[in-house]
Amino acid sequence: MTAPIRVLICDDQMLVRTGLVTIVGAQPDLDVVGECGDGQTAVDLAGRLRPDVVVMDVRMPVLDGIEATRRLAGAGVAHPVKVLVVTTFNLDEYVYEALRAGASGFLLKDAPPAQLLHGIRTVAMGSALLDPEVTRQLVGRYAARIRPAEDTPPEVPLTPRELEVLRLIADGLSNSEIAGTLVISQETVKTFVSRILAKLGLRDRVQAVVYAFRHGLVT
Repeated sequence: MTAPIRVLICDDQMLVRTGLVTIVGAQPDLDVVGECGDGQTAVDLAGRLRPDVVVMDVRMPVLDGIEATRRLAGAGVAHPVKVLVVTTFNLDEYVYEALRAGASGFLLKDAPPAQLLHGIRTVAMGSALLDPEVTRQLVGRYAARIRPAEDTPPEVPLTPRELEVLRLIADGLSNSEIAGTLVISQETVKTFVSRILAKLGLRDRVQAVVYAFRHGLVT
């Protein structure tokens, strides 16, 4: 039998945190190993409990969710932990910063329970970008800041077909939608996505979206 996914929940609003713990803890394949109300405690608990996924709020006391995410999943972290950021629309700039800090994906706080559970499982499996359309809007809104100032974009080490798939990922298309657009199988799409991530040294689809905007591959 597969071991349950270990989840640490961090939110400074007790009512929200209790609701998340209740929803997640009721699932047979998910195990809430800890909960806390600030980013510093989340970092400390993650070091001790080694969760598979940390569900992280953004605005919190002591240490905010962005810096906590950076310490848990950022560049140079020896044993990175997958982080799922939860936020509201009016905090979208913070979400973008959290994705840059290493978060594997995000959800809105008003997402239905089924979407939250799907998100945790998706992040645990290593497949990020939980809401392609919203992610595209978020990154697109800050594309001017992401994209380098040089007039000539750097060379991207991808084949024309891989570039095509990367652009569709950045446009917010799911694997099935990419398959339909390019008239190829979903398995072939998965292969392309894996190659793209490997060639570019990216962890997941979230980073692929940021990469595409940063290198001027989409507008």
